[in-house]
Amino acid sequence: MLYRLLQALLCLLIFALPATAAAPIEPKIAGMTKMTGFFPLYWDEAHGKVWLEIPRLGEELLYVVSLPAGLGSNDVGLDRGQLGEERIVRFERIGPKVLMVMPNQRFRATSTNPAERRAVRDAFAESVLWGFTVAAESNGRILVDATDFVVRDGHGIVERLKRTKQGTFKLDPSRSAPYLESTKSFPDNTEMEARLTFTSDDPGNYVRDVAPEPGSVTLRVRYSLVRLPGPGFVPRSYDARSGFITTNYADYATPIGESIERRLITRHRLQKKDPSAALSEPVKPIAYYLDPGTPEPVRTALLEGGRWWSQAFEAAGFKNAFTVEMLPEGADLLDVRYNVIQWVHRATRGWSYGASIVDPRTGEIIKGHVTLGSLRVRQDYLIAEGRLAPYGSGAGVISERDPMLSMSLARLRQLSAHEIGHTLGIVHNFAASTTNRASVMDYPAPLITLGADGLPQLDQAYATGIGEWDKVAVRFGYSEFPTGTDDRVAGAEILNAAEKRGLRYLSDQDARPVNAAQPLANLWDNGPDPLTGLKTEMAVRKVALTRFGTANIRPGRPLALMEDVLVPLYLGHRYQAVGASKMLGGLDYSYSLRSEKAQPLKAVPGAAQRAALTALIATVSPEALRLPVSVRTLLPPRPLGYPQTRELFDGYTGSVFDVYAPAEVASGMVFSLIAEPERAARLSYQKDFDPTLPDLSEVLTRVTAAVWQSPPARDRYDAALQRVAQQSWMDALLDLASAPKNAPAVRAAVYQHLDGLGSWLGRNAGADTSTQAHRRLMHRDLQQFLAREYEPKKKETELAVPPGEPIGQSEELDGRTLRRHTREALLQPLVGEP
Repeated sequence: MLYRLLQALLCLLIFALPATAAAPIEPKIAGMTKMTGFFPLYWDEAHGKVWLEIPRLGEELLYVVSLPAGLGSNDVGLDRGQLGEERIVRFERIGPKVLMVMPNQRFRATSTNPAERRAVRDAFAESVLWGFTVAAESNGRILVDATDFVVRDGHGIVERLKRTKQGTFKLDPSRSAPYLESTKSFPDNTEMEARLTFTSDDPGNYVRDVAPEPGSVTLRVRYSLVRLPGPGFVPRSYDARSGFITTNYADYATPIGESIERRLITRHRLQKKDPSAALSEPVKPIAYYLDPGTPEPVRTALLEGGRWWSQAFEAAGFKNAFTVEMLPEGADLLDVRYNVIQWVHRATRGWSYGASIVDPRTGEIIKGHVTLGSLRVRQDYLIAEGRLAPYGSGAGVISERDPMLSMSLARLRQLSAHEIGHTLGIVHNFAASTTNRASVMDYPAPLITLGADGLPQLDQAYATGIGEWDKVAVRFGYSEFPTGTDDRVAGAEILNAAEKRGLRYLSDQDARPVNAAQPLANLWDNGPDPLTGLKTEMAVRKVALTRFGTANIRPGRPLALMEDVLVPLYLGHRYQAVGASKMLGGLDYSYSLRSEKAQPLKAVPGAAQRAALTALIATVSPEALRLPVSVRTLLPPRPLGYPQTRELFDGYTGSVFDVYAPAEVASGMVFSLIAEPERAARLSYQKDFDPTLPDLSEVLTRVTAAVWQSPPARDRYDAALQRVAQQSWMDALLDLASAPKNAPAVRAAVYQHLDGLGSWLGRNAGADTSTQAHRRLMHRDLQQFLAREYEPKKKETELAVPPGEPIGQSEELDGRTLRRHTREALLQPLVGEP
């Protein structure tokens, strides 16, 4: 009883004591290094601590996490300069705590009724991102210890390493600390950075490829607090035909009957000094700055290509509105005040990106940040070497005007413009190549043709200058409409006029999947139609392969390096083949809006579909699959110091180059496109509505007749190539028959076809022993497949496809096999740039 009485008295005494006020800030920061700015910072050298002064509570600001120093692996994707997601936050104080609160911007009520806005706010969760403890305060200013906030994995590095199968890493606090060189504060932004070390007992191969000590990986993470833009920016409504990136949110104050989804385009703030003038200088131009770490001649090419955009802004009514210059000395590439073009190195060739920091409330772009992979230019040079065989005379000295370098720099100009375009808010236009290369926002393959001398020429490989579609996009997104104008009506007028001029716009969802139905939307293609493009590419490829040999590599280099040049040449037709395959069961359509003149879907005419099939079959003929004599007779195993890489052909012959592996890869690639399940379904259906179109049975019959039932070649090498193609077609048919999601009509047609092929194989044993053995094996495999009641296991002997995008290897592709992952192998599914 006495104990309980004393306990109660103690509680009363505690609650009766006045609350202890926090100490004032000034004595607390005495002796520390002060960094004055948006949110003042203090560095405590004695204790290794970063202190953050919060001058105002409740004010919304932008919080951004980024990666100033990366891993250097394209496969893992932790690149130098990588931006994380931007988030609006505010600081709230609750007693001794200060919380960093992230309001929910995805659900809003744009209403003048506070209760209506509060109802939506309280209906959806907010997020508290961090909690601080008040250490001192003076006149409403609060000081908190931000060290633990800064020295942490705020960029999700551990999760990224785990997701890319690089092992279980953890942050080691004993080897991590604030990075003072980049911890600073400016009037509109405060930057806090840390050097972080992550450790693992079993790091993955990608980490081992780049880290000096794979078990100890040190990166840097930046935390930016940024003042939100002031008033004056006018959000602009999105049109599905415009080709712009969007900022979306649900507006619960929308009248019933209208869409609750609000879509705004992302764009920079740009205003005319003289709104009444047709052509006016801006109040403030959009300025971009190039990484001073960019070497020549790349530096000049990137500056020139980036400046092309001034043409588009002039077409939108702005004079001197867009500039690209070198980054001022001492400026920080990740400083939010600078739009930058960053030159980034990786251990392997990889993607380039155009990222932005955007105000989620309005869609206003605050900072554009371009990342250009430095090895891309070398891949273009390699592509050019494969076409030209330029080292054939003397010591292999290239003239002062190096045509391979000229082509590579032309591509860099286009790449600079392309990635900047993304940071202006513009998305890909993969139909632009069909209308005279109308946009830098396409993925351009080098347009290499045969000259009057019958040899490949590079003069028109890449376009110069901004495209006509790009001007349309900038006019839609940046034109200053008169006050009171409905931006949806004004924007629609611009896009309607573009449609009348024949400018097409189709983006990623219609181009990246190889099973897509729109043949005019393709990556890495050229020309008004994919069939013509495929024929042109095959003609150039034929000439280049005929001339292929030691003249394709510089004197003094190992002969084994011929394979490095061979791969992008031999498989150079892969993207045009994708486009041609989309003609089978293909449809022509656009992102049209409801109107009196809405265009119906149009099937690709039957004659065009059959012509595309003929062209695809031609790519798997012995003539097309044949390797030049120089490769078969001169290409030795790779010497010490030049290991086998994923950039080369897989094979069955060990260290010796497998002369049939390229044919298996190329034929399997094409057959997997023809026998793609969704494409097969469209082929099965289309003749029901138009008897002039081919159906799936006709397509399968034509391919089998060309591949299996044509007379065996007399040349033993060509006969062996025929057998390789036959094996690939059989594999494609079995894959189609066993696809997990298959239309009933497809299953019926393909099983009927397999029955017929099995009967033919049973009746036609072949004349020579090689043909007999091959046909017996195929017949037995087919009979076993038709008899089995379970899903057959994939063979482990399938050959991997070398990387194909002209710009790099995707993490989805590595370690995958040809037939099992045709879609991933042919086209990179991630959002990224060439």
